[in-house]
Amino acid sequence: MMTNQETPVKKIMIIGVPNTGKSLIFSNLTGKFTEVANSPLTTIQIKTAPLVIGDQRYVVFDTPGLRSLYIHSEEEILVRRTIFAEKPDIIIQCVDANRLKQSLGLTSDLLTLGLPLLICLNAIDETARKGMWIDSAALSRLLGVPVIESIALQAKGTTELKTAILRARAGKCAIGYGDIIENGLIQLVSKLPADIVFRRTIAVLMLMNDSHIERDVAEILDDGEMAELHQKIISIKQHFRGNIHLTIENQMSRWINRIYDNVVKQQRLVPTQVAQKIAGLCRHPLWGLPILFCVVYILYFLVANVANVISEWMNNYLWKPVQDGINDILPSGFWHDLLIGDYGVLSLGIANALMTVLPILGVFFLLFNTLEEIGYIPNLSVLTKRMLAKFGLSGGAIMPLVLGFGCKTMATLTTKILRSDRERCIAIFLIAFAIPCAPQIGLSMSILGRMGVSAFAIAFSVRVFIGMTSGLMLNLILKQEEEKFVFIQELPEMKWPSLRLVLKKTYYRLYWFLRESLMVFIYAALALFFLQKLGILEAMKHVLRPVVEGFLGLPLTMVDVIILCFARSEAGAGLIINLVQKGQLDYIQCIVAVIITTTFAPCFANIVAMIKEVGGKRASAMLFTITLSAFSIAGALNWTIRKLM
Repeated sequence: MMTNQETPVKKIMIIGVPNTGKSLIFSNLTGKFTEVANSPLTTIQIKTAPLVIGDQRYVVFDTPGLRSLYIHSEEEILVRRTIFAEKPDIIIQCVDANRLKQSLGLTSDLLTLGLPLLICLNAIDETARKGMWIDSAALSRLLGVPVIESIALQAKGTTELKTAILRARAGKCAIGYGDIIENGLIQLVSKLPADIVFRRTIAVLMLMNDSHIERDVAEILDDGEMAELHQKIISIKQHFRGNIHLTIENQMSRWINRIYDNVVKQQRLVPTQVAQKIAGLCRHPLWGLPILFCVVYILYFLVANVANVISEWMNNYLWKPVQDGINDILPSGFWHDLLIGDYGVLSLGIANALMTVLPILGVFFLLFNTLEEIGYIPNLSVLTKRMLAKFGLSGGAIMPLVLGFGCKTMATLTTKILRSDRERCIAIFLIAFAIPCAPQIGLSMSILGRMGVSAFAIAFSVRVFIGMTSGLMLNLILKQEEEKFVFIQELPEMKWPSLRLVLKKTYYRLYWFLRESLMVFIYAALALFFLQKLGILEAMKHVLRPVVEGFLGLPLTMVDVIILCFARSEAGAGLIINLVQKGQLDYIQCIVAVIITTTFAPCFANIVAMIKEVGGKRASAMLFTITLSAFSIAGALNWTIRKLM
């Protein structure tokens, strides 16, 4: 008799077209938080978490968006290969009820796999507001699988979904392609080894000229078997009068329309959607820019006037009493300096992270997460599309660049969706050099906010100039490729943000910051402490004095900031704030300090991502160019402002 520990672990894979709430469903089922946003490409890697229902143990997979089993992008290859390799025991297809028709194509593909399937019909609350009613019971009967209504934002339907997992079953998809194609599929299936799973699906994809599936099959068959398979495909196409790919898609479209018409009822008179009008204004070529500037100013105002006040309050009322207490207990000397000196573990390390950086990031993330949940980010990407074309970038590069304002590492990894090697290199360079990530933006706003709005305006303008100039130069330098790729941007609807989700995301982003960075702050403080005690820091400052003081016009203490930035940019920014509070940086120096620290050193995780995507040689060349350019621009900016003022 098997114990619970010996019960086989079953695999559940959550599949769905982009931006349908897969990560929310994953989080609701497993209790494991994963980052979600009202924009495509939020999930770029497959994540797993355990789930137990009764005595049965499961492992749940959260996957990137998949439009169909016929591949359109690199992340879709990952999902399809995972399905074929893992052979999940159950598939949960997450469907946005407002975009049911767009999801039914994927449903038909999943049904052909013959795996137990259940449909999670998400965002069902929004359909009623649009005058739409979906008969989920009828949809279940037509597909032959359970259909569970869900409001993932409120975690409604999670209990029903867990119950439905126990009764998931293979459904039915009665799509016929005609005698010639059907007979051809039978012949192709017979040519594939019996131990290959999903043979009919593979045969259909090969008839549709899916190059990725051909490469996967070629790894299994020998050259002779592959040649025989190709010959059979050619023979089928010769006997069929017409385009097989188009015929298959047309038959699928008829099936989709039949299902949709049977389960969806739409009011003829639909209330005006205010959200659609707002979204249109956000991406409008005339009104979009003023709205963008308003958003940026609101972020700046709240960080400068709220986050800075909170940070100063925490330093005065939480840290200063601790510092005074240690001063009373410990006399000046090694241990005093180690704990609360200029490079103390508590002062530069823990207090810098918790009292200076954390509250600023908290306010900024709260606002940034709200913008994500509203759905502003994808509309911003459409607004910038024409400008990116000047940089030699197609529409496909929009989302990685926009995502860079959230996290450079994630944005760099999403560049794998770009089919052009040239585009990928341009996008990765711009992400590393010209686009500040969310923590850098928030902390830079805090630093510049102490100098007034004019300092922020100058720094913001310089960052825009750096981005535009870098893009134009890269477009001229890198060889133009003849092949063009069509890109269609999916635009999720703008909606009122969920306060619960915004607060939850803010909490987890701050938690991840502390988990990943707190020890880095401490190690960086220790490194500076011992470099100073050994005299190495003074020697470095002596060597760098002509560059730092002469060319950049900054005090020598900025050498400490530059060293900290190599460890973590937030640590360097925290030290700049301390220098401003002590009066050691003036108006011009603050602007120059922000420009140099947000351009010259991508974080270590981003450097690893760059190496992964373009290789060590190219990444090294990029980093050398970025560092040289950053110091040159910062120095030129210093001299220009001083001459003008």
